[in-house]
Amino acid sequence: MTTLVPTTAQRPHPNSFVRDVATITGRNLRRLARVPTLLAFATVQPVMLVILFNYAFGGAIHPPGVARYIDFLLPGLFVVTIGFGSSQTGVAMADDLVNGMIDRFRSLPTTSSAVVVGRMAADAVRNLFVILLMIGVAAAIGFRFHAGTAPAIAAVILAVGTGLAFSALDSWLGLVVAEPEAAGLAGLFPFILLMFTSSILVPISTMPGWLQAFAKVNPVTVFADALRALCLGGPTGVPVFQACAWILALVLLGVAGTALRFRHVGER
Repeated sequence: MTTLVPTTAQRPHPNSFVRDVATITGRNLRRLARVPTLLAFATVQPVMLVILFNYAFGGAIHPPGVARYIDFLLPGLFVVTIGFGSSQTGVAMADDLVNGMIDRFRSLPTTSSAVVVGRMAADAVRNLFVILLMIGVAAAIGFRFHAGTAPAIAAVILAVGTGLAFSALDSWLGLVVAEPEAAGLAGLFPFILLMFTSSILVPISTMPGWLQAFAKVNPVTVFADALRALCLGGPTGVPVFQACAWILALVLLGVAGTALRFRHVGER
């Protein structure tokens, strides 16, 4: 009688997932640094948004309780920049699919979640850089944090978390659409709709009643209002909790959808 002894040769090392995530994160960051158009998109566009929106609308829009429009505007622009930048996540995932990189990942002894998390981690690093850049530019034209150092740090963390939610969703979208050009448009169109029906640029109290009803439950409004509360001061518990709940739900949805699509991407 032969006794079967379980083998551990194929069992992954406990740290293999972390190594896989680090490798894929580094690969995505190197790709960003080596493509001039992506680098420009990550640096020039945020600066232009801060300056153009502030000086184009600052003279006409006067939100109540805010002395300078830039103080009201910048937290919303964090969400705008992150949302626009995340559309490139979908493009990158679709490009990897078209060029066969996804098939190579699937052939390696790594998990689909490591590919997704590595993509999100690289986006988080990019978003942190962009947010700090925007704060520096905005500070030069009058922006100030009014709630203190700890809420300011919390605002940066929350903005990066918001980026994780968008990255997870756009990663999924990129694999579903499977065409780089189409993936970029598919990521931008829904966000633009949500952006202009939110509190990013103007208080929702200035909108028609029917639009206010939608704007209040718009996740972009939730993110912008939570960031605004941390930057300007005032009650933060409820808006931050709502924003974190949205982030958690969207991240779980995006990661689960991307991982599932990743495993079946080669099937017809």
